[in-house]
Amino acid sequence: MNLSHLPIKITILLLTCCLLLASCSSGGQSKKKVVLQGQSSDNVDFTGSWELDYSQSDNIQTKLDSMVRELRHQIDRGQGGNMVGGSAGPNSAPSIIGLARMSDLITRSPLLKIKQSEHEIKVKREENFALTCEFYAGQYRSVETPVGTEICGWNGHQLVFKILLPEGLSIQHVMTVASSGGKLNIATTVVSDQVSYPFTLNRVYNRFVPGASGFSCKMTLTKGRVCSTQSTPTPTPEPQ
Repeated sequence: MNLSHLPIKITILLLTCCLLLASCSSGGQSKKKVVLQGQSSDNVDFTGSWELDYSQSDNIQTKLDSMVRELRHQIDRGQGGNMVGGSAGPNSAPSIIGLARMSDLITRSPLLKIKQSEHEIKVKREENFALTCEFYAGQYRSVETPVGTEICGWNGHQLVFKILLPEGLSIQHVMTVASSGGKLNIATTVVSDQVSYPFTLNRVYNRFVPGASGFSCKMTLTKGRVCSTQSTPTPTPEPQ
């Protein structure tokens, strides 16, 4: 099956099902805890348009190699009793690769458009579904859905979106804006009971003003960033 030709929501669902099926085949493990302070930060504003900076973002292959090394170190230290890379069971190759693929798929959005008000934020992600959160001082929002629990809110100066799925699978996005306001980091962590180490990808975005450069750019999987000149209407002369 070629995952790159499937719609993003269907692909994520398929990968989720694979990880859940693998989890059901083994014994239960301790669930990951959700830690949110529920503090709002009035001085943090994510509003604006953001473009993915590939040069400063994590490389998925490098992160995957790092995770495999960490898993092997855990086994060497006696913290994990399962061989890494087998065909079945915890820390198997399908489980590890599935975790990495899911992380890559849900963080591919090349452009973001964020709207933020006093009690709500909406993160529109190109080629992906939007993230929406309502927040209030000292509280975080929790919503039960047919597939799991969605939690969001402030954790100090960071904004956290977390989805808890069955059988110990979870997806978390942590958004942090630089003090200058020009860069945005989104750390996405996918956790599964079938892999004893979380997979985290950091995507860095630069703030930009749409149309200000005179170029129209978009990201493609085959050609990377593709730009074309953006025609500017010729002003109509005023009548003499």
